Parts: sequence; structure tokens; C-alpha cells
Amino acid sequence: MRDVCVIGLGLIGGSVLRAAATAGRRVWGATDSAEDAEAARADGCDAGTDVAAALRRAAERDALVVLAVPLTAVDGVLGAVARHAPEVLLTDVTGVKGPVLDAVRRIAPAARYVGGHPMAGTAKSGWTAGSPTLFAGAAWVVGVERDTDLAVWREVAALALDVGAHVIPLGAAAHDETVARVSHLPHLLAAVLAAVGAYGGPLAAALAAGSFRDGTRVAGTRPDLVRAMTEGNREALLPVLDEALGKLGAARGSLASTGGLAATIQAGYDGSHAVDRHRSAARAGVRVDLTAPEARDGLLALGERGGRITALEGGVAIGEVA
Repeated sequence: MRDVCVIGLGLIGGSVLRAAATAGRRVWGATDSAEDAEAARADGCDAGTDVAAALRRAAERDALVVLAVPLTAVDGVLGAVARHAPEVLLTDVTGVKGPVLDAVRRIAPAARYVGGHPMAGTAKSGWTAGSPTLFAGAAWVVGVERDTDLAVWREVAALALDVGAHVIPLGAAAHDETVARVSHLPHLLAAVLAAVGAYGGPLAAALAAGSFRDGTRVAGTRPDLVRAMTEGNREALLPVLDEALGKLGAARGSLASTGGLAATIQAGYDGSHAVDRHRSAARAGVRVDLTAPEARDGLLALGERGGRITALEGGVAIGEVA
């Protein structure tokens, strides 16, 4: 199995390092956080604060480099990649894909890059929040563009599968629009819910129960991380936010005029059950020959239908779709 170098050792990067090591890969990491580096070493991991040295080692060993830094730090780390490991195998775990793809093409164009995004996490951060089982059963988007090198795609997909995830092949634009709906908008709504609830003071805190806790869980995420992913996905998030505001406006208008909220509540109920049906639907097996001329189209069609890759057999991706 290919060695893995992780740059950034917070919740996601630290979990990638642990999970890859558990899967039997040789791993090392670097971070600009002396605290995270020290904590990783205390846990027996090969980690430090010299990013340049970690990247040079990756170039020497032809390792897969995983960028696990916030979007706001991506340009700086890509500059280090261009200087110290310009042709390295490269992926990332950033929550927005279009801006990272553009940055790689602009700053480190010789890197053999395929983007990634594991749909897993908690509201906590830092090395101590990580876990080798964080990605078990999770969806992991592995990017497919018209010029994607499928040999590199296979390497990134193999890492995702090794750490327990299943792979969703997807283009950057489709990824960013979808996560605006299911990740970034929920972060904004959680922030609003938490702020409104807090305005209720001690009494609200005393009465807050499951619905408030579930609706505001991600509001406890570090604000700089939430800002990086939501502001970084501005183009896709704005129309989704407009859609949500339109529905809230309609609910407000209905409540004010008729006293009723039936349409809003029924739509939410139906939407919740529709998502559950999609998740539990019977699935048919799919095989995509990664050496075939139409392989990229096949991967994109699979991903855009909510399908997933569950195994790799040589040059063939084994998957399933509802």
C-alpha cells in the first residue's frame, strides 16, 4: 500500500493519519500547530511542524499527500507543495472542491491531484478530537473532472476505502451545490437557532431539550472553520440560502395570515422521509472499468445518481446504485 503524508493534524487530518496507520499504511504528518504535533507524537505518531520536510519525504517516497487544512490555508500549503514536492500525488479533505481545484491548477499545476471530501466530523477540533474510526461507513467524495487521471483517482479512492468509507465519484460543481444544501446551510441554520435560543437566557437554557440540541449541534464548531467552508462556497450557497429564506418567508406569511403552518410542516415531513427512502432503497451492482474511454462518464453518472464505490479490483471499480 502507498505511504501517506498528512498536512494538517486537526480532527479530520488526525483521523486520516490514525485510520491510514490502522489500515497498515506507513504514515507521517506535519502541522503548523505545535500543540497538535506534540499531542500526535505523544500518541506514538510520526508528526512534526516542518511541513517542507514532510513534503520532501513524500516526494522521495512517491507518497500520497493529503491536505487537511482549512480552505483559507490551502494556497499557502500549495505553495509549499510547488516548492518541495511539485509532482506529488495530491488530494485534500476540504469541504469545498471548486476553489481548491482552481488553486491547485494555479499554484501547483504539476501535482497529480484528485480532490476529496469525507462527509464525517464532529463539532470538536484538534488532534485530540480525532479517531481512527471516524470514517467508518461514511461517504467520501472523490473528484472526477474531464481531465482527471484515473490512476490517481484510484489511489485516492483506495485510501478512502481503506479507512472504512465508501466512495462517491463527483465533479466539483455538483459537490459544492450539494454540500451547500446538506452541510453548509445546516451550519448557518444551526447558528441562527443557537443565537435565537440564547436570547431566551437562563430559562431557555433550562427548557432546551432534544430538538434544540439536535438542531444546534454543529453551531459548536470552531467559527473560523465554519466561516472558511461557508464563505468559500459562496457561489453555491447563496441560491440555496435564498431557497431556504423563501420557504421561511412563506411559513411566516401563512402563519400571519391564516394561522396555519401545514404546508411547511408537511413539506419537511415528506422531505425527511424521502431522504430516508433514498438511503434505504435496494441497490444494484455496478462495475466501472477505469481503463475504458468512457470511465469518467460512468463514474460521474454513478455519483450523480447517489451511487457509490465499495471496492476496487485491479482496474475495476465495484459499486452499487439505487
